[in-house]
Amino acid sequence: MTVEERIEAFAKLGEFLSQFQPDGIVNNQQVALNDTFFEPFNLQISRAAEYNGWFTKDNVLTAFSRWGKILNKSNLTNWTSSYNLDTIEPKMIGVVMAGNIPLVGFHDFLTVLISGHSIKVKQSSADNKFLPLIAKYLEYVAPDFKGKIHFTDEKLENIDAVIATGSNNTARYFDYYFGKFPNIIRRNRNSAAILTGKESEDELINLGEDIFRYFGLGCRSVSKLFVPEGYDFDPLFSALYRYKDVLNYDKYVNNYDYNKAVYLMSNFKLLENGFLMLKEDKSYSSPIATVFYEYYSNDSELEQKLSDDKELIQCLVGSSEKSGMVSFGQTQKPGLSDYADGIDTLSFLEGL
Repeated sequence: MTVEERIEAFAKLGEFLSQFQPDGIVNNQQVALNDTFFEPFNLQISRAAEYNGWFTKDNVLTAFSRWGKILNKSNLTNWTSSYNLDTIEPKMIGVVMAGNIPLVGFHDFLTVLISGHSIKVKQSSADNKFLPLIAKYLEYVAPDFKGKIHFTDEKLENIDAVIATGSNNTARYFDYYFGKFPNIIRRNRNSAAILTGKESEDELINLGEDIFRYFGLGCRSVSKLFVPEGYDFDPLFSALYRYKDVLNYDKYVNNYDYNKAVYLMSNFKLLENGFLMLKEDKSYSSPIATVFYEYYSNDSELEQKLSDDKELIQCLVGSSEKSGMVSFGQTQKPGLSDYADGIDTLSFLEGL
């Protein structure tokens, strides 16, 4: 397949996924292969929470909608145009995926296939229903994909390179087993927001999307706030009250109650509003229903802190015009070139 043919296939997938929106699912009979695939996808979406209680219908549809919007010919062509992908000698790329949010491993799946390589996927049991359906759709749209997409529950073998995503603990396992291969091994990262106290109400409301989307389980979810000394948290809590519907989900409430009890028994000082706790803490990885915060006294001190901790941070959110800063409400909407951990996956695959 040429790059153009691969782009065409993924653009058709984008059209298909665009039917599944948080504000409504619409069966568009003009979409390729809808008669075959629409109902299986629709059924799997409706049953997602049965397999993973964190995969609410709204969160699954948000993930589908995001990919439906980004997978079009223009975006895919612009993304791939700066790489030389037509001369790649195809290899078998092993990909170990996380399962913390719906379709969290799709970018790696897309990147391997768009580059012209074959893929052998080891999915997380927490998110193993959608990608095989997507793979089957691609094989119907572009039969040349048949034989290039493999799934396994066993140890990854007969591969030429590895992309593996996990925790700091699993990364040590990955280093041991995959160190002999060209690899990208990802570890724990979290996202943080920088507040100045001058944010508008709309900006703080949008920050709630960065905090609560996917219940805060993504590496791009904001789990840490940097606030100036003397910061008034009342406007923040007022803005975040719009997300009180998280109380409708038992798994979230159970985590809130448990973590609150642990904090209170440990005599930690908390700020909370009945569904979110703010705890002063220098760490980045906060438990569910908790966001850590840390005071800063001046910009230079904060910049040094962020520089020292750059390997712990996935993205930074704020109203600053500094390069690389993500706008409020946009952390879960990365572009095709917003690579996890800042490692250019497509360049890695191009260079094999």
